Amino acid sequence: MDRAAFSRRAFLGAAGVAATAGAAGTAGCAPGGDRGGKDAATHSPSPQPPAQENDRPGTASWRLTGRGAEHEVEGYADRTSVAPGDSFRLHVHTTAKTYRAEAFRMGWYGGALARKVWESGPLKGIRQSPAKVDPGTYTVTAAHWSPGPEITTGNWPEGSYLIRLTADSGGQRYVPVTVRSATTRGRVVIVNAVATWQAYNEWGGHSLYNGPSGDDGDRSRAVSCDRPYHQDGDGLFLTYEQPVVALAEKLGLNPAYVTNMDIDRDPRLLDGSTAVLSLGHDEYWTQAMRDRVTAVRDRGTNIAFLGANACFRRIRLENTALGDHRLIVCYKNDWPKDPGRREGEPPTTNFREPPHAQPESSLTGTLYESNPTTADYVVTSPDHWLFEGTGVQRGAKFPGLVGTEYDRANGTETTPRPMEVISHSPLTCRGVRSFANSAYYTASSGASVFNTGTMRWVQSTVGAGGHGIDGTTATFTSRVTENLLRAFAAGPAGRRHPAKDNLDSFHPYAGDPTWSKRNLW
Repeated sequence: MDRAAFSRRAFLGAAGVAATAGAAGTAGCAPGGDRGGKDAATHSPSPQPPAQENDRPGTASWRLTGRGAEHEVEGYADRTSVAPGDSFRLHVHTTAKTYRAEAFRMGWYGGALARKVWESGPLKGIRQSPAKVDPGTYTVTAAHWSPGPEITTGNWPEGSYLIRLTADSGGQRYVPVTVRSATTRGRVVIVNAVATWQAYNEWGGHSLYNGPSGDDGDRSRAVSCDRPYHQDGDGLFLTYEQPVVALAEKLGLNPAYVTNMDIDRDPRLLDGSTAVLSLGHDEYWTQAMRDRVTAVRDRGTNIAFLGANACFRRIRLENTALGDHRLIVCYKNDWPKDPGRREGEPPTTNFREPPHAQPESSLTGTLYESNPTTADYVVTSPDHWLFEGTGVQRGAKFPGLVGTEYDRANGTETTPRPMEVISHSPLTCRGVRSFANSAYYTASSGASVFNTGTMRWVQSTVGAGGHGIDGTTATFTSRVTENLLRAFAAGPAGRRHPAKDNLDSFHPYAGDPTWSKRNLW
């Protein structure tokens, strides 16, 4: 990911810039509920929506105009996922005397990309005490902050939301919240990857990757949702998820909205869904998340991985002072030191590693290889239905589309078949030659699974991401994504578009490090 420090992983992994088109949403670490209490927040009455939510007028002014000074204003929600009508409470720190809060539902809205559904009056600013850091796990928390306004979602439609905090001194930050769908049956499901957002969250000086020392020793072994996100405060939503939210709503698909925490909490949540969308960076999964997504695939639900490095780290979710499913535990290579692991329970390390090795490719179809890299995306199957309407020919190249992390289909024993490779992009990463692949397979249930194999896919649909990505690339990836969404929304795509296995035609080259390690996975 362009906004994180990927250099801390070795090649083969033991085997962004914000999108200019918009921001939105969040995922939930805990269920909603009436928290009680009064505050200065006011609620704007919301009229009954028209037949389609996105037919309502949008609010183009949802973006931040400036962060202001560090810690000028920042906050988090005690419920990052709530049912429609439920409430959540903000915890806000600001150096200003007062601040305001506004809630924006993210969508299409004729290109405005958001609609304001609620705003507060002036709220008293509070200078909160500094973050606390657990000396054993280096977990950062702001759970001790005084609570701020309680917000009731009232008539808010399901969807991804950003709460914008504006200090009277001018600084602004976001707080993401998801109003989750009560049912996903018959719908395309957009999954907000909150666990991954928190893994990379450096607020308070520690993430699952590093601490103040910059090395592995003082990285967090567990990270909490009880703290703001660093930078704009949106987690990774704006970079890796918002463009797909806008496109899905533009197409009128009426998507369902959940977080990966919700999937862990509710074993029946995905039942009957037509498709599940894992977006641009969705690295951290619990065993239950993986088992449940695999189960619905085997009952006919299509799965799309619109990024790379998905389902790579196994985590465990625990409670915090503010609720359940708000602590993300991942000891990685230190898993034998994890005091919370029960005997026989899978460790919080990479899925592909023993004990309890489960290479991600059995679900995603491809294996994560390494980072960082930048390479051209190269089309090899121009007649594939996903490329319909793009006009591409064999060998068509899209500069910079592959990176910064990438996946490869390599024919291990865990690779599902039939597997159809539709792009094969040469690259060099950490001095090693390899390839990135977009790949498509069909399951016996009729479900299809597609993996883009590159982390820049979602960004590219709006022309963002740098590295030579331009309007031509945006037109291409937007059309492919549209083809995918329409087909996956219609039911088991493998019945109409069965994969035509061609994996064996992509032979390794002499000395290929991936192929030589295939039996280890």
